[in-house]
Amino acid sequence: MSDEKETPRRAEVLAELNRTGRETSAATIVFHEAAAARQGLSATETKTLDLLQRRGPLTAKELSEHSGLAPASVTGLVDRLERKGYVRRVKHPTDKRRVLVEALPEQLDAIRPVFEDWAREVAELCEEFTTEELETVIRFLRGSNTRQLRAAARLAESP
Repeated sequence: MSDEKETPRRAEVLAELNRTGRETSAATIVFHEAAAARQGLSATETKTLDLLQRRGPLTAKELSEHSGLAPASVTGLVDRLERKGYVRRVKHPTDKRRVLVEALPEQLDAIRPVFEDWAREVAELCEEFTTEELETVIRFLRGSNTRQLRAAARLAESP
């Protein structure tokens, strides 16, 4: 938590942080659209596959909760990914009434090369920072992610 009073320099840095954050958002969208298009997918589809890769098989309800997408949108999304051969629906191991969506590992392996160039560039960028600086960046990004997901949930709830 910052004890720093509002100074002209802090106001300037906060304004630049806002501008840079907006540029980051735009660059992220452009990159993910291009990477997804290379695979014949949408950015939402590739981010859903990333979610399944990171968290493992999820129910449609869990996908909705983690992605912020409406349940009806998740159903259509899973249908598309299943038709394209990226996921399959499987029975839940402990509750036979529920269905899990799991990504097919061989399809995820096919997508990986699309992201390798970017991963190399990020690794190079990380070399410019100390471990402590990287820990600060991680703390900021985690806090930003949490707040952005909360904002998205509020938007989804309001008319």
